[in-house]
Amino acid sequence: MKVLVVGGGGREHAIVWKLAQSPDVTEIFCAPGNGGIGEIARLVPVSATDIDGIVGFSKKNGIDLVVVAPDDPLAMGMVDALEAAGIPAFGPRKDAAIIESSKVSAKNLMKKHNIPTAGYRVFDDSQEAREYVMNAKLPVVVKADGLALGKGVLICHTRDEAVSAVNGIMEERKFGSAGQRIVVEEYITGPEVSILAFTDGKTIKPMVSVQDHKRALDNDQGLNTGGMGTFTPSRHYTEAIARECMETIFEPTIRAMNREGRKFRGVLFFGLMLTENGPKVLEYNARFGDPETQVVLPLLKTDLLTVIKAVINEELDKVDIQWEQDAAVCVVMASGGYPEAYEKGFEITGLDQFGNQSEILVFHAGTRKEGDRYLTSGGRVLGVTARGADIEEARRKAYDAVSRIHFKNAHYRRDIGIK
Repeated sequence: MKVLVVGGGGREHAIVWKLAQSPDVTEIFCAPGNGGIGEIARLVPVSATDIDGIVGFSKKNGIDLVVVAPDDPLAMGMVDALEAAGIPAFGPRKDAAIIESSKVSAKNLMKKHNIPTAGYRVFDDSQEAREYVMNAKLPVVVKADGLALGKGVLICHTRDEAVSAVNGIMEERKFGSAGQRIVVEEYITGPEVSILAFTDGKTIKPMVSVQDHKRALDNDQGLNTGGMGTFTPSRHYTEAIARECMETIFEPTIRAMNREGRKFRGVLFFGLMLTENGPKVLEYNARFGDPETQVVLPLLKTDLLTVIKAVINEELDKVDIQWEQDAAVCVVMASGGYPEAYEKGFEITGLDQFGNQSEILVFHAGTRKEGDRYLTSGGRVLGVTARGADIEEARRKAYDAVSRIHFKNAHYRRDIGIK
């Protein structure tokens, strides 16, 4: 099969790396890809949000399968367009991807179908929102309705912070059109855990549990980012909690989407809070997470292409998905200044040390190749992933690898895998 992966970050590098191991994949392309992906796939100079360009390339080059990885093209309807052109595609259609592209829609779905989540109010008027947060119980969570690169969630501990969050999202439009509406949400506490799950709209099969680190600085300080690192498995996600989540959240979500006429096929990501009153949904994503994918796929024993085809054909119940029992840790090496202003174009050295090490994987996110050199080209540059018998061993290996990779102004957290 000729496979095209849409996207150009660390998540896409991990997907391409895993698909390249399939005996049924004869050729693999990535649009637009990055410097590291170019080592194992043919790069296609088409933007991940160029639906016509992706459809056109796929038809012209006889692509047998397109894996749409990022949130934006899914929300725009890329899967719908590919299917209309007769090209098999992995990912939810536009009407199902709304579970991520609109937090308001997701919250309303949970409320309607009794899926546990935090209490909330929706506002499309900034003055009403300001008046509400001035009297709401603190802390309070303010969320942009639309897609905001993982940065549109603000936890506010004071009235001033809450008002500033409302103004920043709705009036200053820090997240563009994503801030036309906001969700003001009850603040709930407990360990966070991320569960990615394959689903064909009938059967749902969760992957290994993951915990991520969103804040830019150690000890969960600093600004929210797209993710500074992840580890698996979660220390808090027990078999009993997994069963409870399946009964109260995972299967009810699939049933709810079907009842709404929005059958979901692809990867459904559940951001959970394990509260004193049981697990609750913080958010849904409609695709593989980034950088969660960088620790999940290295532990997948089953051929990824086999799983993807089963999802598309609604035959997931026939596939026995197997996982390694190892732990994995991914440390993101970012450009100094990320998630705000940063410089790029710096040479990356030390990458040639890990070619033959099966337990160390370096997934490229913001890189480009110039001759024989790799240069930084984004905020998150690399995801350095290590496997080990337990989290502590994986963590040691990951940070040892990080210490041998260098580029100017490199920034990374030193506490990934501790919490």
